[in-house]
Amino acid sequence: MTNARPDVSIITLDGKTPQIHDSAFIAPGCRIIGDVSIGPEASIWYNCVVRAEVNRIVIGARSNIQDGSVVHCDGPMPGMPDGFPTIIGDDVLVGHNVMLHGCILNDRAFVGLSATVMNGAVIEGDAMLAAGAMLTQGKRIEARQLWAGSPARFVRDLDDAAIMGMRMGVAHYVENAKLHNAALKSLSLS
Repeated sequence: MTNARPDVSIITLDGKTPQIHDSAFIAPGCRIIGDVSIGPEASIWYNCVVRAEVNRIVIGARSNIQDGSVVHCDGPMPGMPDGFPTIIGDDVLVGHNVMLHGCILNDRAFVGLSATVMNGAVIEGDAMLAAGAMLTQGKRIEARQLWAGSPARFVRDLDDAAIMGMRMGVAHYVENAKLHNAALKSLSLS
């Protein structure tokens, strides 16, 4: 990882060290713990916690976990010998202050600000969970659907403009991460 700093905690736990691609951006205040894999050009923003001590967490290429979010997982339990890892695909947008717990976000999924996604829930590609929503255990948002509310329910299908907006958001966060990384490097040189 090229941007390691003392204001970021990368913690090996039970022999498992986070694997972070050199091109990923990890902002100050982040805590990344245990069996975590972070892909190319992914970004973990200010004051996020990604904690994988009982299962694994995978964050794919160009995906972003925005400020103040928490990503966790769940270990094996009766009836679920594999537990609930958290698997985040490529090009996923995760808004500020989101809670992801033992869920799957397929490539190009979107999770709005302050939303919660619980164990066994799945958000398919090009699907969106609205801000403040709670996707309860085992629920599935199909491709190109918008769900909202607490508990979350289907609202409508997403049109092409909404899908394009999500893709533009991913590209924005890849570029924004480069800008923040450069600014932080210039601070460390002064």
